[in-house]
Amino acid sequence: MTDSSAYTPPKIWTWNKENGGRFANINRPIAGPTQDKELPVGRHPMQLYSLATPNGVKVTVMLEELLALGHAGAEYDAWLIRINEGDQFGSGFVGVNPNSKIPALMDRSGPTPIRVFESGAILMHLAEKFGALLPTDAAKRAECLSWLFWQMGSAPYLGGGFGHFYAYSPTRNEYAIDRFAMEVKRQLDVLDRRLAESEYLGGDDYTIADIAVWPWYGALAKGLLYGSGEFLQVQDYTNVQRWTDQIALRPAVKRGRMVNRVMGEPASQLRERHEASDFDTQTQDKLKPAA
Repeated sequence: MTDSSAYTPPKIWTWNKENGGRFANINRPIAGPTQDKELPVGRHPMQLYSLATPNGVKVTVMLEELLALGHAGAEYDAWLIRINEGDQFGSGFVGVNPNSKIPALMDRSGPTPIRVFESGAILMHLAEKFGALLPTDAAKRAECLSWLFWQMGSAPYLGGGFGHFYAYSPTRNEYAIDRFAMEVKRQLDVLDRRLAESEYLGGDDYTIADIAVWPWYGALAKGLLYGSGEFLQVQDYTNVQRWTDQIALRPAVKRGRMVNRVMGEPASQLRERHEASDFDTQTQDKLKPAA
């Protein structure tokens, strides 16, 4: 192992803007807005401000699943938030999510708009509002919510831990990569063991637990996160692979993955979604593609 003991932390930490890696231009140690910028508002009950990262995909998949179940009240406008350009620090967005992270939802279905931030909270809000994709049986509900919160606690080690040091850090640190690779493989083993005994994470039924976990760990299982498939030998987790493929076939999942997407093949991108018909016309006809 390479020697990384040369660094001695200072007595008082100070912010070095040049030492943030790929995302140094948007990372900072303070909260709050950096610009006055109001958010647009469409005509549907749900106003989503997001980007098709794994956390953003959770919510668009959830909304599309609810619409597929016939819940017209889940109609939504999905506005693109370009986090690499700092849209999340506009005053309007910070008003919806003081943590300046996507996704953020404004539920305007009632007389007083309700803000909901953090993807897990949004999934729970929508599941309880529409009585869908969250079991009512006490034991099944507990199992579903346990896996939902497992994802919320585990994914930071995958993204901010492994992903950062493996793919984005300005320097390669053997200890950090080894430590977080070990943890991510442990997480995959946790999922694989559960899915060996159960069709879905919560049991026999597809729930918000699967909707939360799939965008992160399904993408990981297919080698789509950080180019790390071979490094982590993801093909060995056969039960995760089965579950990933099964969920990927759902029509609502296919639609949800497209919304607010700005990367990949043009046919996979629906940069903003305001009507169900947008999936047929493609919003790249309406919005200029990113340069």
